Amino acid sequence: MLEKINVPLADRSYPILISSDHLGSFGEELSQLKFPQRLAVISNPTVDNLYGRAVLNTLEISGFSPLRFNVPDGEEFKSFEVLQSIYDFLLENNFDRGCGIIALGGGVVGDMAGFAAATFLRGIPYVQVPTTLLAQVDSSVGGKTAVNHPLGKNLIGAFYQPEMVFIDISTLKTLEKREVSAGLAEVVKYGVIRDYDFFCWLEKNVVNLKKLETQALTYAIKKACQIKAEIVEADEKEGSVRAFLNYGHTFGHAIENLSGYGRWKHGEAVSVGMVVASKISFQYGLCSQQDVDRLVALLKDLDLPIDPPDFLLTEYVASMQRDKKVKQGELTLVLNRGIGEVVLQKITDISTVFSTIL
Repeated sequence: MLEKINVPLADRSYPILISSDHLGSFGEELSQLKFPQRLAVISNPTVDNLYGRAVLNTLEISGFSPLRFNVPDGEEFKSFEVLQSIYDFLLENNFDRGCGIIALGGGVVGDMAGFAAATFLRGIPYVQVPTTLLAQVDSSVGGKTAVNHPLGKNLIGAFYQPEMVFIDISTLKTLEKREVSAGLAEVVKYGVIRDYDFFCWLEKNVVNLKKLETQALTYAIKKACQIKAEIVEADEKEGSVRAFLNYGHTFGHAIENLSGYGRWKHGEAVSVGMVVASKISFQYGLCSQQDVDRLVALLKDLDLPIDPPDFLLTEYVASMQRDKKVKQGELTLVLNRGIGEVVLQKITDISTVFSTIL
């Protein structure tokens, strides 16, 4: 059964299609968008070996002329150098504004292919085909594209919406368990920031989610995408409520940066970041100790880390001060009010606030 969610952004609106074992219909769905016939499928060797041939087949059957290009696999390759190689490939193959890009892979592929699409010839159309749980529930939706800088994660990027997000949950069957858990961290985030009942549902469905049971996965992915679509509709470029989606990310990004990109999965770092944020929320009187304990218990049940790596407080503070959410020296943290709601809290003395947690 095909689930469809619309991201309503006026002339930039697009569908999110969710189903299982429907990769073979991708070309047909793309045809209905009147997508450019000449296109580049950007992937990585791992995903290309698994799904590249199937995607090229469905595209060719539907009359498209696809070329494939793989970037190295891993967060450490979300860099200027790899982005440059995508530009080189497009130019060497005479791509113009009448061509398009397909991002086939996880968050790294989606972010880089999306940023390449946003900037090549000042913008060409692209479509997201996310193959990891984390990409399906988060990075593929909403139009955030970026590459990392050695001093911080996603510091160089653009808001650029795709023409479609095509989710086939059967691609998750080839993921290692660690990748599944990392994606579930972002799913938990949506319950904390927006939907108490969904958080309760997650607590009751841990086993089914870890077993990749189709019905549970479909519900969780659809719910996460619906919540994100609603937030993006209200605030496309993060002027207000879209910042809620950064719950756990400020500290999580610091972990990724200090550890060296790729050592921690993004979702693992966000898991620890959410625990830290909840403890700060408790200090501010925004949530109870029981709320903190429930979050910690759910993350542990999903095989996610809850304790930060052993870096100095000064190192964490220096990394967080380079965060995109810092303005004129003030860091805006997303803190949970109980479970199911969050608020934005400006922090002027970052060291003092985090010293009580770390």
